[in-house]
Amino acid sequence: MKNSFGIFIKNVFIILLISVVSIFLYKLYDEIEINIESESIENTNIETKKVSYEESENEKDITQIIEEISDCVVGISKENSKNDSIFLNNSNSTNKIGTGLIVSKKGYVLTNNHVCGEKNSKCYVTLENGKEYNSTVVWSDSDIDLAIIKVDTVFLKTFELGDSDSIKVGQTVYAIGNPIGFEFQRTVTSGIISAIDRTIKIENEDKTYSYMSELIQTDATINPGNSGGPLINSDGEVIGINTVKITSAEGIGFAVPINIIKPILEKLDKEGEFEEASIGIFAYDNSFLPYLDKNIKLDSGIYVAQVILDGPSARAGLKIGDIITHIDGIEINKMSELRKYIYQKKYKDQVTLTVNRNKKEKNLKVILGLK
Repeated sequence: MKNSFGIFIKNVFIILLISVVSIFLYKLYDEIEINIESESIENTNIETKKVSYEESENEKDITQIIEEISDCVVGISKENSKNDSIFLNNSNSTNKIGTGLIVSKKGYVLTNNHVCGEKNSKCYVTLENGKEYNSTVVWSDSDIDLAIIKVDTVFLKTFELGDSDSIKVGQTVYAIGNPIGFEFQRTVTSGIISAIDRTIKIENEDKTYSYMSELIQTDATINPGNSGGPLINSDGEVIGINTVKITSAEGIGFAVPINIIKPILEKLDKEGEFEEASIGIFAYDNSFLPYLDKNIKLDSGIYVAQVILDGPSARAGLKIGDIITHIDGIEINKMSELRKYIYQKKYKDQVTLTVNRNKKEKNLKVILGLK
């Protein structure tokens, strides 16, 4: 009887001991879990604060950058504002105003061809301080809608030119310009790069059509008057020149990549003049060919769509339908690549085109003409 009672007491003690240990371990675990959750919440708060701080710093940086470079944006008009700045409230509102950007301390301003006109045209450039200059177009190309104006002054500040070949879809960009007119001088809009290497069809005033290719597409707002203004990245570098927007849709605007014009700007800045050599053709890459002929397919190179009669390439034997794959051994897949290479050459320089004609490769030596 005593043994049974002793065993009973022993079992009760063991059960109580296990219960006490279990309660202790449960409370200990609960406290550890609470501490872990607290630390997790605390770390999350720290991380959130850190992200918010970084975003605030980035916003501060771009506002400072835009404030510093806005003086480099100018107004361009084909009409004299009669000594009233297009940047002042008493300006003549009937003036057709576009935008330009200062790209050289030696007085060069970059804009669109459709803003200032062809080479040797006269226009008026108005600076941020209200001073107006009667200026001359020293270079212009309607095919890429770019032009360079020479202003008779020395600029203290200029835009930095970025690398349009390294841009990415989704990258943040900012457009600066004079939309509608002087009332909204140097308006800044922001957006992203929506696409690259776009080709668009444009209806001209005479009801004919032309095409622009290799454009940067952006949803940063571009309005009339923004034409010729800069499209900049988050570092304030110019990656494109705003040119046109799709009027039938919102948030679709286009800019010409800045890299195409760099060789000309460099020559003008160093030598004070640019004698443009000509190869005498127009060609398209694979992204454009569906507009021209859906049956034409390209794996590489550019398709020759036009050869100027008795021009440099025509004299060398180049024909419509030929596919140019290389120039002086350098691979070519875009018309802009060919343009940039020719911009670096001089009148009467010789270049060698590697051409694919009827699936046979041949080399043609071209003596460059003068545009």
